[in-house]
Amino acid sequence: MAPVAHILIVDDEPALREGLAETVSDLGHRPVLAASGREALERVAADPAIAAVLLDLRMPGDLDGMAVLQRLRARAEAPPVAVLTAFASAENTIEAMRLGAYDHLTKPVGRAELAGLLAGMLARPAAIAAAPAPPGASCLIGTSEAMRRVQKAVGLAADSDATVLLQGETGTGKEIAARALHAHGRRRTGPFVPVNCAAIPADLLESELFGHLRGAFTGATQDRPGAFREAEGGTLFLDEIGDMPPAMQAKILRALQERVVTPVGGRPVPVTVRVVAATHRDLPRLVAEGGFRQDLFYRLNVVPIALPPLRERLADILALAEHFLAASGAGPKRLTPEAAAALMRHPWPGNVRELRNVIERAALLARGPAIGPADHGLAGDAAPAAESALPDWLGDDLPGAVARLEEAMIRRALRDSGGNRARAAKSLGIQRQLLYAKIERYRLHESESSEIPTEDVRNPDA
Repeated sequence: MAPVAHILIVDDEPALREGLAETVSDLGHRPVLAASGREALERVAADPAIAAVLLDLRMPGDLDGMAVLQRLRARAEAPPVAVLTAFASAENTIEAMRLGAYDHLTKPVGRAELAGLLAGMLARPAAIAAAPAPPGASCLIGTSEAMRRVQKAVGLAADSDATVLLQGETGTGKEIAARALHAHGRRRTGPFVPVNCAAIPADLLESELFGHLRGAFTGATQDRPGAFREAEGGTLFLDEIGDMPPAMQAKILRALQERVVTPVGGRPVPVTVRVVAATHRDLPRLVAEGGFRQDLFYRLNVVPIALPPLRERLADILALAEHFLAASGAGPKRLTPEAAAALMRHPWPGNVRELRNVIERAALLARGPAIGPADHGLAGDAAPAAESALPDWLGDDLPGAVARLEEAMIRRALRDSGGNRARAAKSLGIQRQLLYAKIERYRLHESESSEIPTEDVRNPDA
């Protein structure tokens, strides 16, 4: 029988702390509780048997979750740490993963998800410690599951020198991801040099990348270092590398393999640079068709990161729209519910770039503080057929609809469990303390007292 693992739970909210502790105990582990960052560090120092840490991000005092994570990861033989927060953002997701967090999850965490998380943490040690990134580092906006996967991958790859290949449709934000990799990595104090391989004529691309000496060819009136050497100590971003001519592909392969570039008319020069490449093309298909070198593809595809199209990021559309609206400089303006609904219905073939252009146009053309469907030009988009199938009881506003759906699911779980709240919480995949809070919120103990008996919580299966 495997020994009982000590799991440190760090959260300043007593109800959430106790709820997690109950689930950890049910899973066969021993919970160790801490209500602050400083107390968490004291627990780890006093208990060498702590095998994993569940860490809240926002905590009072001089040590928040990120500071605790950094100090824990600086310890020898540090336990793996998972960050749990109700306030997930691109910035704290990327930074937590870069600092060595095992995972970054949003609250509430279901029982099955927590069981899988602990199993993985106890089976594998966490990453090496890293220095914090400067405030304001560029990052990727979005809280959808698809974007959170990207944010976590960026955080894990940021400090590495491995070549990253960003793939995704045009307008999905590949350069933003490349800049986030640079801004959060240990090369962030060096230059970030972007090169669009599709926008430079084939006969000039070699000089653009590798440089040239004066007199190397007609028009070369002075020496030029080239993008590889301009990015020395930093990051070179090769955008649209799938459009690179075959002759240049061989030269890029040699530069990546040997970390040496040869200026036109000059001698080989060693370079120390991190390369991030991006393309909207299907490189495996191009390789199969003979349009792209297979060996170069393998050299680029060390750390692949796929940027999802906006149509797969519905949860991010309004957040992105609000961000672009605030950045437009058009003053205090807001989207009407009708305008927001039209944004959600649009298929966005141009992805995030199209959304940014639409919002900038709407901010410019709107006469008043409210932006309506006519201002952004998407009023004529047809609503999907599924919209007409939505039940009337959901209402018109999203927060209200979510609350009504949540209340209905809790009522059903309580009814199916015969009023046993512990069983209802398990069927809903949430912690018992969270269910108690929601029962209070929706006053289910009053409205359905005849249907929801109050069981002895010390004996939930009675």
